Amino acid sequence: MGPKEKGCIFCNRIKQRSDRLNLILHRGKKCFVIMNKYPYNSGHLMVVPKIHKGEIESLSSSEWSEMNIMARNCVSIIKKAMPADGFNIGMNLGAIAGAGIKDHLHIHVVPRFLGDNNFMPVAGNARVQSFSLDEIYLLFKPGFDSLRGKS
Repeated sequence: MGPKEKGCIFCNRIKQRSDRLNLILHRGKKCFVIMNKYPYNSGHLMVVPKIHKGEIESLSSSEWSEMNIMARNCVSIIKKAMPADGFNIGMNLGAIAGAGIKDHLHIHVVPRFLGDNNFMPVAGNARVQSFSLDEIYLLFKPGFDSLRGKS
């Protein structure tokens, strides 16, 4: 990992317009979908509210609703693009719960594959990435482009 950037990485990314460079796959009305630069598994996405909020209770009903609909869309798009056998979907609320970015909520959508739980994260504090981030971006982008005007 490189040096820690100043400010909120999600707020920094959404303000910029270079979506491919920033791994942003979709911009909805109240949330966006971004690839995890340091994924738990190939295809790991995050659904993030556009507004900087760190407490789940602070989300409006429409923000929460759009985030959940988008998480469901992520699953559908991933299933069409790669042979995922299952998914982990969730949020880490607070540093003690494992939130690496605790001040800006986000939902993790992680595709799982038969046999993907290997020794690398335990033995080497490393993860094996089968595909490059750019390959996965290009694989998923058409599915997200088809959502324009629907979120």
